[in-house]
Parts: sequence; C-alpha cells; structure tokens
Amino acid sequence: MLIPGRSKVDKKAEQMMRAYEEESLMLEKRSEEFEVIEEVFDRATLEAIYKLMQKKVIDKIYGVVKSGKEARIYHGRGFNGEELALKIYLTTTSEFRKGMFKYIDGDPRFKKVKKGVRGRDNLIYTWTKKEFSNLSLARDAGVMVPNPIAFYRNVLVMSFIGRDGVPAPLLKEVEPLNPREFYKSLLDNVRLLYSKAGLVHGDLSEYNVMVLDDFPVIFDVSQAVLKSHPLSDELLLRDVERINFYFGRLGVDTYRVEDIKRWVKGGAKILHKNPS
Repeated sequence: MLIPGRSKVDKKAEQMMRAYEEESLMLEKRSEEFEVIEEVFDRATLEAIYKLMQKKVIDKIYGVVKSGKEARIYHGRGFNGEELALKIYLTTTSEFRKGMFKYIDGDPRFKKVKKGVRGRDNLIYTWTKKEFSNLSLARDAGVMVPNPIAFYRNVLVMSFIGRDGVPAPLLKEVEPLNPREFYKSLLDNVRLLYSKAGLVHGDLSEYNVMVLDDFPVIFDVSQAVLKSHPLSDELLLRDVERINFYFGRLGVDTYRVEDIKRWVKGGAKILHKNPS
C-alpha cells in the first residue's frame, strides 16, 4: 500500500536510492584501497567501479597516472595481482561530447546512439564501448595496443603499459634508441591496424604512442574509425603526415606520404624515401 501522495515512481526511486547508499557504504569500507577519491568519482562512476569490482575485474585502485580534459587514467590491480589501467571518461565535459559524434556517426556498430543533451550519457558510454571494441579488433590483428579487459558505462579497464605503477614514456617524452627502426615498426602497426583490424586511428601522433622496450605501443583508439567510414581516407592521410613530420625532425629518412598510404591499404610494397 502506498503512502498517500506518493506515486509508484517515487517509491521505486526511494528503493533505488537506498540500494545505492548500501553499495556506497560497501565502497566506503574499501576506501583505503582507492587511495584517491576525487571529483571524477561521481555517482555513475562509483556505480560502474563497484560493478567491475563485483565482477572481480578490479581489486585495487591507486593514483592518477595521466589526466586530461576528456578522461583520467588510474593505476590499479586485478585479483591476480596484474597491473591495470583504468580509463575513466569524464561525464560532464560538454565540448568533448560535441566533438565525438562525428567519429561515431556513420559507424554501423553504433547506429542507435542519440545526439544532444538527452543522449549525453549514452554517447559517453558508447564512446567507452567503442574504444573497447577498437582495442579488441586491434589486439586480435596483432597491433601493439593495451589489452582490453572489460568496460562498464564510462570506465574502461586495460592492461597497464609500464611497470610497478610507472607508465611507459610517451614518444613525445623520449627518443627511441633506433628512430628509423621505430618509425618502420610504427608504420607496420598502422598497416596491420588498417588491413587486419579494418581501422584508421585518426589521431596518431607522438602524444599517443608509448615507448616500451624501444617498441611502439599505440593507445587512445576511441576515435578510430572503420576503413569504410567516410572520414577514413582523410584521417589516414593526417596520421601518416604526422608520423612523417615527427620522425623527419629526428633525422629519419621518411617515406613518401602517398607511397605509405598505398602500402597501408595493401598496395605496392616498395616505399620510396622523400627527396632530401
């Protein structure tokens, strides 16, 4: 029997709030294992983390290892002691939401995504799902990327690239021991990404390539598009130009951009160096 003046919706909302408070109390009991409860942990994010703990994906969460406008990366551990990277997308960044739709629109995997204020959480959750899907395709194709483990809502769990909570340096931060071989290895990964995974990264630069044991590890693949996407050619050209520009500054004899594009797409295997 309902209390006069209260609807079934009100009663359901109260039950949900009580359940959430009980879950929050359980999280509080483990707060020493978080070591970092910040504004990024809003209600939806706390619920997502709790869900991933229930599924025994996450055991412990430590500090932030990378912070940006769109997301933060946390170091964590799984129940077998393995190091994890938790990428938590910020759900309140309106500018980020505006920019992400063009990378989702036209992708048959995500036809039902809504645009605008009503669909904002759905859009961010889809973005997380998209990165997990892209990482899975890349990993299966043999591309050097973090291993995708799980995701829920705006939280993506991956293997940690680095050791003992210290992430591998960005290509921007450290020069490879053999820049030319690193350049060729990175191009090999771009080709694998295109030919085997069917993806174009779309934002590849020295800022989203890690250097691990002098090999490239590509990350931040959320905006990567299928090669059938209307923007894929334009984005591939931009990726190749950025790679060439960076390694050209390191003194590497880079290949011609058009040759690389053809080679990435499965064309001629002979690459010609840019004229000096």
